[in-house]
Amino acid sequence: MALNPIENRLSPLGRCLVTERALTAEQVLRAEQAAQREERPLVDFIAERGVLGATDLAKAVSRGFHLPLLDLNAVELANCPRVITPKLVRQHSALPLFQKGNQLYVGMADPSNVQGLDELQFHTGLRIQPVVVEHNKLSVYIDKYFGSLDSSMADLIEKDTEQQASGAVRSTIAATPESTAGLAEAENEEDAPIIRFVNKMLVDAFSRHASDIHLEPYERSYRVRFRMDGVLHEIVSPPTNWSERLAARIKVMARLDVAERRVPQDGAIKVRISSTRELDLRISTLPTMFGEKIVIRLLDSTPAMLDIDHLGYEPHQRELYLEALRKPQGMILVTGPTGSGKTVSLYTGLRILNKPEVNIATAEDPCEIKLPGINQVSIHAKVGLTFAAALRAFLRQDPDIIMVGEIRDLETAEIAMKAAQTGHLVLSTLHTNDASHTITRLLNIGVEPFNIADTVDLIIAQRLVRCLCNNCKMPHDIPEHALLKSGFSEDELRQGLQIFQANKGGCEQCAGGFKGRTGIYQVLPISEEISRLIMQGGNSMDIATQAKREGVSDLRRSGLNKVREGITSLHEIYRVTVN
Repeated sequence: MALNPIENRLSPLGRCLVTERALTAEQVLRAEQAAQREERPLVDFIAERGVLGATDLAKAVSRGFHLPLLDLNAVELANCPRVITPKLVRQHSALPLFQKGNQLYVGMADPSNVQGLDELQFHTGLRIQPVVVEHNKLSVYIDKYFGSLDSSMADLIEKDTEQQASGAVRSTIAATPESTAGLAEAENEEDAPIIRFVNKMLVDAFSRHASDIHLEPYERSYRVRFRMDGVLHEIVSPPTNWSERLAARIKVMARLDVAERRVPQDGAIKVRISSTRELDLRISTLPTMFGEKIVIRLLDSTPAMLDIDHLGYEPHQRELYLEALRKPQGMILVTGPTGSGKTVSLYTGLRILNKPEVNIATAEDPCEIKLPGINQVSIHAKVGLTFAAALRAFLRQDPDIIMVGEIRDLETAEIAMKAAQTGHLVLSTLHTNDASHTITRLLNIGVEPFNIADTVDLIIAQRLVRCLCNNCKMPHDIPEHALLKSGFSEDELRQGLQIFQANKGGCEQCAGGFKGRTGIYQVLPISEEISRLIMQGGNSMDIATQAKREGVSDLRRSGLNKVREGITSLHEIYRVTVN
């Protein structure tokens, strides 16, 4: 059967998915183009972006390539052959399963990777037989069986302590590991353990999808914590005498003043994780009673998942956001605390608006997501490049759409409002608890009520909640009176509610019963009645009451909907929202 013109342009994996009717040719083409822009394998992009479920993807690949399909959870791999180096296993996402004679069976999510199969055959001298496995399980098992071959941070600490006790000479790092390419080499033998530890810490934080690293000195202890899915977890406790050496190493990497320990400093590091991935690190030091606390924020420089269907908006909330984005002018405000996903929400909107016929400019502190086709400006207040200065410059550059990272003062607010009133669509953020308090915040910094009522079209308040692991979540029996007190209605109880909770022990696919995060939202369109309240000096309570009359769900109600759907737990909603 002849292929259509689109299918002729697809990769072997793409054609397989079309032939098996798992995706349309248009869907695969868009996915291949996006994967190419991000310099990622197609199978990674499809699985991680949710274009196709991991199980459905594996079944289609198995049928299309006429290869066996294996459930990794159903086999025992404790004695899997070690004939492939960890580097090659990770490079080609190929897990050695078992060996029969001169034939090696390897689990792969994409068996069309002919170059990888040839390289594995060359290095092992064995015939390679691919077996199709699910992408999500493959990455878990590779981390489990081949991640453990590297020294842990605790092992590095123990090794250095033993060497100090025995008086052994420390060895320098022979070469920077490929996973930390771009980090400086050891300068001398004394620094080698510290450099190894910092390198390992950064790689571990990246592999665990941590957003921040906290290094904290105390009088009799020193600890390293990772923030994962919004919650801090203690990872390791280095010796207290490492405090100054670790701080000095990180400050050298960030080009900060190593000798200055009395005042806070801010810096940045760019680390190449692999040949196609870079990681931007933001460094903040803070003098404390017992040394310098250091916080490292990890910003993955590859484009984030900017698909509105994957952010957690309810259907009517999604439509309100899209409707506001379609307007030629006005202002959209996204609010919430630091780390609540505001930037991703804004960039999702910008990605939808990003077309060749429009001019988009952003001012951010710093630019966290790179998006081709958009003019991005990083704020540098020390040299006078403030949000207000950037906005003035934008207005002289013939913009259609402007994004301001944050409205912090009256000057920025007034320029942004004026831009929104003169034919521009403006997107920005504020730090407020909910949508109604955003109006109060603008009034408090001095914005006139008529400017708010005339300019603001939509306010989105949001939080990120951890998702329950689908593999190990457990039913949770809660008394009816407790559910009613939580906010569920009697109708919901009559219809039947199945509430789940996290399995605190977790499983091999998650951390403590949670895996990933999703958003909960309050999406407030500024109606005529709410505009009237603003003009009349109504407070946040008046606006919240009117919003409820108009059917706008608050954050707690949005969270309860996620609980009802089995996506998160009631305890998690209590953690991130106020009743």
